[in-house]
Amino acid sequence: MDASRKIAIVTGAGSGIGKCVAVALAKEGYSVVLAGRRKEALEATALEARQSNSQTLVVPADVSDPASVRELFAKTKDAFGRLDLLFNNAGVSGRAIPLEDLTYEQWKSVVDTNLTGTFLCTQEAIKIMKSQEPRGGRIINNGSISAHSPRPNSAPYAASKHGITGLTKVTSLDGRKYDIACGQIDIGNASTELTERMKKGVPQANGTIAVEPTMNLADVARAVVYMASLPLDANVQFMTVMATKMPFIGRG
Repeated sequence: MDASRKIAIVTGAGSGIGKCVAVALAKEGYSVVLAGRRKEALEATALEARQSNSQTLVVPADVSDPASVRELFAKTKDAFGRLDLLFNNAGVSGRAIPLEDLTYEQWKSVVDTNLTGTFLCTQEAIKIMKSQEPRGGRIINNGSISAHSPRPNSAPYAASKHGITGLTKVTSLDGRKYDIACGQIDIGNASTELTERMKKGVPQANGTIAVEPTMNLADVARAVVYMASLPLDANVQFMTVMATKMPFIGRG
């Protein structure tokens, strides 16, 4: 292993934002551990990342499962000896369902992945980062525009993303003594499979249906790479990157 290379874990690396960020980090010289539920999708990401002569490690993992998360970080440490960057990206949106009609299982499946999964990965990352030499590292959480303002009928997703903001702040505070920086990127309408529906129109707060603009995934990846590029004595605490004309700023 090239000792000069930094080591990153990207969760949800099989598609969308996670895949794009993983490939961008590889181009910046990172060795990248690719985590997600679908091994075939992770292998496709690895193939693309390796075009930059980057080392990759594919680890199928379910971030909502504590044992799976422990295995992910143990394999990372065994393979590379350290961890410099964790991008907590894995998440699910769930279906648009009125709050009063949600089942416990629908609520739990979103919160377990989005919030508890981020907590579990953060916990394991801190254990490695605080005891390695040189000490420290960086954790970047994928929040969302929904960490500030929800869409209609999105209680589990919005609650989980608001929770991410609190977890980001606590991680930033508790990580200081170990030289661990933590920041959050809030993304609005990045062009992925999940936002394809926006081209046909999505519900707005006033009850209407409207088409919403999207933004290029590559611009999201550039933003994450910038956050990751800072020395550990500097931190982007919160960054919002969004489609310029999406209906977020103002009264909608």
